[in-house]
Amino acid sequence: MTKISEMPAVARGFISNLELPVFEEPAWTLPSPSGQRRVSVVTTAAISKRGDKPFSWLARDHRVFHKTDRDLVMTHVAVEFDRSAWQQDLNVIVPLDRLEEMAQAGEIGSVADEHYSFMGAADPVTMEKSAREAAKRMKHEGVDTVFLIPI
Repeated sequence: MTKISEMPAVARGFISNLELPVFEEPAWTLPSPSGQRRVSVVTTAAISKRGDKPFSWLARDHRVFHKTDRDLVMTHVAVEFDRSAWQQDLNVIVPLDRLEEMAQAGEIGSVADEHYSFMGAADPVTMEKSAREAAKRMKHEGVDTVFLIPI
């Protein structure tokens, strides 16, 4: 994670000018017991399956990848992000293997088949349409727990 003060001027200016969203009435529900939860990952690492459309600067859409996909690429625009760790171990940014281990141990119910990636350098407010599409897909798959991984 890079401190804003250490970012290049362009990125620092962009992030500093974002307005934080205000949620007037956040929706909360009681969670199911951990051993029954179906978990999906949502990351802002801008990763996708090799051959998918790369993310662009300020991308508002998302990419879907399967829990067995391991040939993933990162097209995140942040030059200050160190990519070496995830290139050695995908679990650094998308802990699919760790989640499968948790499912096998009964700590969670199951790992969803589909997981989602967004471009973390974009304004989250502009991603609402795509986020709703991802949420609809997760709901259809029975996901009741989302592991958010900001990059």
